[in-house]
Amino acid sequence: MERPLIAALLLVGLIIGSGVGSSYARARRGWNDYQAAKKTVPGARRAAWMLIKVVTTKVGVIALLLVGAVAYAAAGGSDDPAPTPTPSSSPDERPVR
Repeated sequence: MERPLIAALLLVGLIIGSGVGSSYARARRGWNDYQAAKKTVPGARRAAWMLIKVVTTKVGVIALLLVGAVAYAAAGGSDDPAPTPTPSSSPDERPVR
């Protein structure tokens, strides 16, 4: 009678122990992954800010070029005025009376 009770307790202990052990191993792996990710954050943050600076600079240059193009077009574009057409009759045409 004592042997089956000990065997049952041993079996329950093994089942509970394997569940606790696997949970502990999973928690340990998670903690190690967290520590590894935590160490890479400053480098990733630095890279992200650098990319933001590059994009902001490109957008700023494009905006300045667009503003300059609009200002140039609004100012007339060139110093030479466009020639005004003068009415003249060609020798082939008859004058209108």
